[in-house]
Amino acid sequence: MKLKDKVALVTGTSPNIGGGIAEGLAAEGAALVCVDASAANATDCANYLKGTGGKALGITCDVPDQDAVAAAVHKACDTFGQIDVLVNNAVVFNKKGVLTMPLEDWRRQIDVILTGAFLFTKHAARSMIDRQVRGSILNIISTAGHQGEPNNIGYSTAKSGLINFTRSAAMELVKHGIRVNSLTPTATDPSESAERAQRWGRAAPDLSAVKPIFEMYRSRIPMQKLPKPSDYGRAAAFIVSTEAEMMTGTDLRIDAGAIARYWPWDPAAS
Repeated sequence: MKLKDKVALVTGTSPNIGGGIAEGLAAEGAALVCVDASAANATDCANYLKGTGGKALGITCDVPDQDAVAAAVHKACDTFGQIDVLVNNAVVFNKKGVLTMPLEDWRRQIDVILTGAFLFTKHAARSMIDRQVRGSILNIISTAGHQGEPNNIGYSTAKSGLINFTRSAAMELVKHGIRVNSLTPTATDPSESAERAQRWGRAAPDLSAVKPIFEMYRSRIPMQKLPKPSDYGRAAAFIVSTEAEMMTGTDLRIDAGAIARYWPWDPAAS
């Protein structure tokens, strides 16, 4: 297994992308520290992984809170000895435009996505350096961070900022043997997330309202199929493992061709 005897801390462990990544890392042998502002997301993810024979710890933490972040990193190291892998995935979805977004909403979204990644990278990297761990850090971006999406100003801006945060942190931490990369998902098939929620013991979510939206996304993506969280989990397990030991400061796109698509081309008409 790629991550046998490794410890991975993942922020934002809902049944969607973060939960898929956590399960993907656990499938490759990692012990998981599941961090989320929602106690249910943190504990449900950890309890499921433990129920399937893995090692896991759930921690409730608001990622822009420096004291809470420092405490989470300390608890992870106290429980498992060290942190080998950090995945910065915590996010707030708040689709508002530059003309309509209140300042407090802007600050909160930027804080969770960017400040949260900054604080966890800072404290986790320090723990890796102190313990002489040649660790790996992975920041989760979005196709919205590469392209101009209207009426989603905070999310698009913060995710774009994470791209260069990745490169800058990679250059600073390379001398310590710590690699920093990013992974770009896109619109994600919601069916697997619904199934995951049920496996975690939750009620099945009603997807009827969002199915037409995701069908529109599917028809416009080159591969004519939307990625699932498990696709991101397998990719994450690869890029944080020694199989990718010569990769740092780069972005791995699991986007079914979304960013590469020439803008006037209609994949559904081909």
